[in-house]
Amino acid sequence: MTAADLWAFLPMGYALTVAIETPVLVAGLARRHPVSRRLMAGVWLTACTYPIVVLVLPLLIPNYGVYLAVAETFAPAAECGLFWAAFGERETVWRDSAAIVVANLASFLVGLAIF
Repeated sequence: MTAADLWAFLPMGYALTVAIETPVLVAGLARRHPVSRRLMAGVWLTACTYPIVVLVLPLLIPNYGVYLAVAETFAPAAECGLFWAAFGERETVWRDSAAIVVANLASFLVGLAIF
């Protein structure tokens, strides 16, 4: 894919990713986080990592298998770090991180099925 193709895909892919990941985060993040924060996490975390996954990594890593491994490791790891930095507490770090990883896995699997 060219850079133009990747830019054209970005809005639709972002919206789909948010639509898949947000319900998982609302259900999975610790109850100490208000629902507004859990909803915001679906939009914010994806906004932070999705452009790198869609626009940068495909151009840097031409091998699709290697790209998938890097992208699908980078996104949840970065999102866990961002969420921890903003809202983390020791008591809920494992639950919050698990929810973020599951949300990313869900969007990855739906993406594989669709594309």
